[in-house]
Amino acid sequence: MEIVLAIGIGIFTASGVWLILRPRTYQVIIGLSLISYAVNLFIFAMAGGGLRVDAPPILAAGGVGNPAAIADPIPQALVLTAIVIGFAMTALFLVVLLAARGRTGTDHVDGREPER
Repeated sequence: MEIVLAIGIGIFTASGVWLILRPRTYQVIIGLSLISYAVNLFIFAMAGGGLRVDAPPILAAGGVGNPAAIADPIPQALVLTAIVIGFAMTALFLVVLLAARGRTGTDHVDGREPER
């Protein structure tokens, strides 16, 4: 399972870097989103001490005066916060993209079409 997740994170990262290097602003925005997804997957997989298949969220039963040992919720909270912030940043980038396209008439990164 870890190798599948590592390959998925690598594919997201490689695709994101490739799209960031493209000359169109929309492709750059999608590339940034893919890299943020890869980082979220990495944080979620590694912050909990690795992947556990079929593991319960409650690790040990608690008795009277002995609370149950539960899985760490901090990585989930961090990833959820990163998803919300990433969504807001993508929306902001799209608004800036539309404004720049309206002013320049093109969505090329440097503001002008390449000469052919």
